[in-house]
Amino acid sequence: MATFSKLVLSGSTDGKAVKVAATATPGTTIHTGSTTATTVDEVWLYAQNTDTTARKLTIEWGGTSSPDDLIEVTIQPEAGLVAIVPGFPIKGNASPLVVRAFAATANVITIHGFVNRITV
Repeated sequence: MATFSKLVLSGSTDGKAVKVAATATPGTTIHTGSTTATTVDEVWLYAQNTDTTARKLTIEWGGTSSPDDLIEVTIQPEAGLVAIVPGFPIKGNASPLVVRAFAATANVITIHGFVNRITV
């Protein structure tokens, strides 16, 4: 039977927002998946832009070498929390998958979120 655990993002300090400092690949680490093949992390991410100008945010979903690994979204200024990853899964792997982010400008976008860790 599967077990579910709600976790803070591994790139977060005690569940606080992760500030996106990177402006190019590889991005700021948001979450690192499990090293166990029978574990799936369901990742939920929300972004906010504290700047007065819209900023492009790029999520690197488990890799950095392919355009298929990228999720791009423009976050409007002072828009509050915007859903950017609505529960997408990453499967455990001996070389764990890493979710990273970079933005057009450093330190103006923060990412909040959580992980539902599912172990089968």
